[in-house]
Amino acid sequence: MSYEEDLRRIALQEQRLMFERFGQEEAWALGVWLRQAGLERGGALVVDVSLHRQQLLRLAVGPATPDHDDWVRRKRATALHFARSSYAIGLSLAQQGTTLEIKSGLPHRDYASHGGAVPLVVAGAGCIGALTVSGLPQREDHTLAMAALAHVQGRDISDIVLV
Repeated sequence: MSYEEDLRRIALQEQRLMFERFGQEEAWALGVWLRQAGLERGGALVVDVSLHRQQLLRLAVGPATPDHDDWVRRKRATALHFARSSYAIGLSLAQQGTTLEIKSGLPHRDYASHGGAVPLVVAGAGCIGALTVSGLPQREDHTLAMAALAHVQGRDISDIVLV
């Protein structure tokens, strides 16, 4: 699939998966669903749900390492900075042939434009935090995070999944 088509679908995902409210219960529901998905997939998976600087939930499935936590931190910082999914940012930069450091002056040690962090957006309030998944290839991290948002909200996104 082309960058343009993926970016179009991601924009629709972000638009459709806006919350009416978001708090500890929603964070817990995301964690429960993602833990089960991680167990079913096998391998390592780290999940983080944060409201800006407050971590509401962090869990690890399988043989997670400190590297996974660092990827979570950097991808989350990107999603929060741009209020867009880290995968959309990465695709957009690849399309332009540039990097976060060159385009925005954001250091590689603190930001990552790889898939897995998605903004938590509340209608009328904007981006209040991020859900971050790390451990799979970046496209799968993104897809799993969006599937979790859709599940918790009871929304069907089958027409806009990345294929």
